[in-house]
Amino acid sequence: MIDVVDEATTGAPPARSRLEIPAERLTLRELIRRRAAGEGFDRAVTAFAGNGFVVLVGDRQVEDLDEVLELPTGTEVTFLRLVPLAGG
Repeated sequence: MIDVVDEATTGAPPARSRLEIPAERLTLRELIRRRAAGEGFDRAVTAFAGNGFVVLVGDRQVEDLDEVLELPTGTEVTFLRLVPLAGG
């Protein structure tokens, strides 16, 4: 079980939830697959690749979809949606 934080650069309060995972070692791709269940895995991977969001495990940004992550129970994983600045 890990703690998931969904946050955006808009300043809105983050949403927190828990996610059950089958093992303490998963690739980022598999973590996104489990997190995006019902929301469209392909769309989520495309958004990640296009810098639509970043993933922080603890205080470290993960940049490679195939990186194996150590996710012991209670690890905080933040999905930070990046919102483009408006205007000039």
